[in-house]
Formats: sequence, structure tokens, C-alpha cells
Amino acid sequence: MALLTQRATRWVTGIVGLLVVLASLSFVVPASGSVSPVEFDDTIKTGGTAVDVQQADADGFEVPVAQVHFSRYRYVMGYYDIQTAAADVQSPESARQFGDPLAVFVTDYAPVTPLVGDDGHLRTEHNRATGWVKAENAVFVVDSGARVASGPIVVPFSERASAREFASEYGGEVVGWNAVKNRAERSLPARTASFESSVESHHTLADQTVAASELLFDRPVSVVVGEGAPTIESAVESAPANTTVYVPPGTYEVDTVELNRSITLLGAGPATTLVGDGNGSVVHVRAESAAVGNLSISGVGDVGTRRVQATNESVDWDTRVTLAYGRGDAGIVFDAANDSVIRDVRIDTPTSGIIVRESRTSISNLTVQGAETPSDGFMGVVLIGQPSVVQNSTFLDGRDGVYTHRADGSVIRDNHMESGRYGVHEMYTSDTLVADNVVRENEIGVIIMTRPVGNLVVGNDVRDSGFGFIPAGSDTYVADNVFAQNEYGMDVSGDRQVYVRNVVADNEVGIRGSSTFPTNVVVHNDIVGNDVRVESELGPMRTWTANGHGNYWGELPLADSNGDGTYDRAFEPSNPVDANLGRDPSALVLSRSPVMDALRTMRDEIAGLRGSGVVDTAPRTTPVHTDMDRLLNTSARVDTTNTESADG
Repeated sequence: MALLTQRATRWVTGIVGLLVVLASLSFVVPASGSVSPVEFDDTIKTGGTAVDVQQADADGFEVPVAQVHFSRYRYVMGYYDIQTAAADVQSPESARQFGDPLAVFVTDYAPVTPLVGDDGHLRTEHNRATGWVKAENAVFVVDSGARVASGPIVVPFSERASAREFASEYGGEVVGWNAVKNRAERSLPARTASFESSVESHHTLADQTVAASELLFDRPVSVVVGEGAPTIESAVESAPANTTVYVPPGTYEVDTVELNRSITLLGAGPATTLVGDGNGSVVHVRAESAAVGNLSISGVGDVGTRRVQATNESVDWDTRVTLAYGRGDAGIVFDAANDSVIRDVRIDTPTSGIIVRESRTSISNLTVQGAETPSDGFMGVVLIGQPSVVQNSTFLDGRDGVYTHRADGSVIRDNHMESGRYGVHEMYTSDTLVADNVVRENEIGVIIMTRPVGNLVVGNDVRDSGFGFIPAGSDTYVADNVFAQNEYGMDVSGDRQVYVRNVVADNEVGIRGSSTFPTNVVVHNDIVGNDVRVESELGPMRTWTANGHGNYWGELPLADSNGDGTYDRAFEPSNPVDANLGRDPSALVLSRSPVMDALRTMRDEIAGLRGSGVVDTAPRTTPVHTDMDRLLNTSARVDTTNTESADG
């Protein structure tokens, strides 16, 4: 670790004057200046989901948008969701870093006669182009029948008469901009309570789904392979619906076993092995309420992906992803097989273990042994198009443990992933619970891509990996996880994410702060023993404090004069001086110098000095978790009974 030398001290002293000059030249839009809307494509975009945008582009419907011009930010922020814009413009974090909102413009539907189809999507008459109206001069229809994939939308109008006409036709209430902002504003305790309620409801629904699916294993046996039928294929073909085909111990060579009726295929345990011919998938389920359990599968084909080849025909985004990830070979494939179940199955595969297409499915006690080299294999479980439950399962080697595409509402819990690429890989998937999984020796433990909303990442334990957790999108709840002994613990990115009660320990880099937005909440976390506490080189200054509560960064040589459990001054883990507090004695001396005090004061008062980085204005003197040593010395997950609540 580099020491703070006298030369470094002189450098800090000299740069203060330069920074003050630069601050005076920093970009500030004059409050009295005229602000006009820009092309939405020229904004920095957030809000909504990638599914909303992709579907709107493909199907030709509308997503109302907003753009915000801040007084101290040279770029214009674009929002695919009016509610998110309303939340951000009144966020203290946005005001601190970006300044006041000089103007907010929203889509104006008054001149274009908006229509809502049977699919709930908003379109304009004759596909007429919309314009812009200042939000303060607009009225909005809320709670109408208009929606996108991620939920209901707010529809803005420049004329109250047009809004009333729309509400009369499609339902909803006409309100002003202040009412929209009030609907969007929620305190951290309220948001945390809502997230916790969502976690509980996801678990409850998963419990109910699994319990209902277990009944499929109580069906009476109608055919025993080797007695009533010579082969598994013939037994399945002859079995009446709602009965069980029993497969005694043994090794059975099969082509593809097709389950086209609601039956249960049940083995005697690991001693029952289905061996495919190495071409294609081994079991293909095409009926609702089908079940496969108590057996092993091998002999899976070697085609992992069927990517779109260059043709003269265009292929929509959804089909392209489905072909790439959901049309390869697998041990078991489900097609339009809602309410089906897999239990106690082992699959050895060079490609995917299970592919679930447009099927609500329960998967329990599955073991997938993938290819030894991740790039040679494919996915343990692929979920496409419907919510499913994946629990109590083990994924060894291969590429990704569980991969999702448009599988909103899924629950992925209590699984073990080891020696793959990604443990859980979410694409175009919102409102999914990833809970209590253990990931070891992967490139990334949990990764969320393509700007979703409302995901819940809770109670996971990721170690010995390249990256513990990487999010995207907005309103992700990241709580009670352990990210330890990785190259990077976790990434803080996206918009309006909430990170609480996590243990980020003994990583090469504890946290990477890479968000463009200062609106993420990072509070009540234990961030200790990392070689580098925070790496943050891009984006705005981020304040990781809420309601007067911050994070625990380890023991710091700072004062707590009133004994309230909070150090007397702010702590900047990304600052080269503060980063060495508690590690290098000279850092303490320099941090107490008048020049550093002046720099901290000017940073708070002058926007130009609020560069990239992280500041915790209420760093804790004691850990959040009273049992942190136990957590770090075992594979146990976070016990929330030994933590403080996120609201203090």
C-alpha cells in the first residue's frame, strides 16, 4: 500500500487553490436562462424497463417520457417513466449533486388523440407524433387502463379538457404535477417496508406453488416400465392422463421422451437413469400439470444455442434472445406446460440442464453437472416468459446456474452454484426474488442486466468469485447479503436502488460505485477488511447516508465526542486520504490539517468540488451485525435478528 508522503501532502495543499478556480468555472445553467426540450435520444436515460422500450419499439405503442434539466449538471436526464422522474426531481441526493430542476418536460398527448387498445397499450391516432409540455403546466391521468409490461403508466396532457376526455374513456383521475410528485415520494422506512413485504409475498407464493406441485407425485401408477410396457416411450404413450409412469432402477437408452399429457414420470432415485443418444433434448414436456422426478438424465445433445443467422428477414428482439438461450438442447424442456414440476432429478449435460419456455414450473432438489469449462457449456436452468420457482438445487460448472428472460415474478432461492460463469443471470426480468443462494468460485455471483425494476436480492452468500453482485435498472432491494473474499464485493449502480444490512468484507475492492445517478441508498452495511474500500472514478459524488445513519467502515481513528455511535465528521472512502485512515498514521495527520478541513467545507458548498466519489456523512462506530465474525468464518447467511433496521 502506498504511504502518504510529504510530497503527497504538498500536492493536496497545492491542488486546493486550483480546485477553487476550477469550481468557479464549473458548468452551471443560469437560473434565469431559457430552457428548451431536447431530442429524447440526446438525454441520459433511465426509468422504465428495457422490456417496456423494446416492446414499444417493436409493437408501435407509446411510453410517456420526461426530461429533466438540472441547474448544476451539463447533461439532460431522460426518463421512460413519469413517476421515476417525479421521484428524482425531489430527491435530496439529486439536489445535492445536480442542483435544482430548472425545467421538467413531459410528453404531451393533448394534440394527438391518445387511444388505449385491448392490450392496455397507449397509441396515438394515426400514429401522430407527440410534443412536449412543462410538467408544471401539465395535467396527468393516473390509474387509467393504460399500461406497459412493467405496470400502469401516467399519461400527461397540456389541456385539462383532453385529460378529462381520456379519463372518461379509459378510467383514472386527473391530477396536477404536485400530486404526481406526492405519489412518487416515499421515505426510506416506507420503501424498506414495501420491499420486505414483497420479499414475504414472493416466498409465500413460492411455498404455495411448491405445495400444489407436490400433489402431482401422488398420482396412481398406471404403467410400470418393463412390465406393462417395454420402453419408457411406450409407457408414456399408453398412460392415461393424471396417472404415474414408474421407471424401476436401471439404465434406459431413449431418443426423446415426449410427455404430451398430464402425467408423472417417476423413477426409483439415482439408480434410474435415462440416457439420450447425444442428439437433442432427452425429455420434452408439452402438457400442463406434468411431473418428472426421482431419476437421472445424461446423453444430452451438444447444441447450446441456436443463434439467428444472417438472413433477409428481420427477427424481433424477443425471438432473438429466445433462440440464443432457449432453443438449445437440454436434459428436460418444458413448452407451454404450466403448473408442472421437477423434483429430485440429476442431469449431466454439456449444454443446458432444464429449459422452461412459457411455463409456470416448480423445480426442487435438482442437480446439474455442466461442462467443466464455462465457455464450453450452457445454463443449468433457463426460465423464459413465465414466473417459476427454482429452489434447493445445485449447479456445478457450466455457464450460468439460473438464467432468466422475461420471467417476471420468479423465485430463485436456497440454491448452491459453483465454478460457473454467473450464479444467477437476469435478463429483461423484473420483480424477481433471488434469496439465500450460496455461490462459490464464479465469475459473478448475481448479475441483473437490461434495466429491470423491482428485483429483490436478499440473503445470498457469494465468495471466492470475481464479482459478488452487479445490478442494473431501478428499485432493486439488496439486503442481508454476504459478499466476501471476492475480487469485487458489490457494484452500486442504476437508479433508486436500496442496499441495506449487507456484509462486504475481505474483498480486493469492497464496492464499485459506477452509477450515473446519486439517488441510490447505501446504508446500514458493514464494509470491512477490503483492500480498497470503494472504487469510484465516474459519475457524481454519492452520499451513502440516510436519515442520519451511515455504514460501518471498520474502526477509524476519528472522534465520537457525544457517544452517539456516529463519528463526528464525514468519511470519504474513495478519497486517497480517508481511504488510508486506520491503515497509515500519516493519513490521520493529513486528514486533520486545515487544508483538508477547508477542502471538505468547500466540497459541501461548491458544486464544482463535488466530483466523483463517495461520502458517508454519518459513519458508524460499531458494526451493524453483532455476529459478523460468525458470518465471515462460516457459510452461514445473514441472520437479520442480529442487525438493526434500515431506518435506524
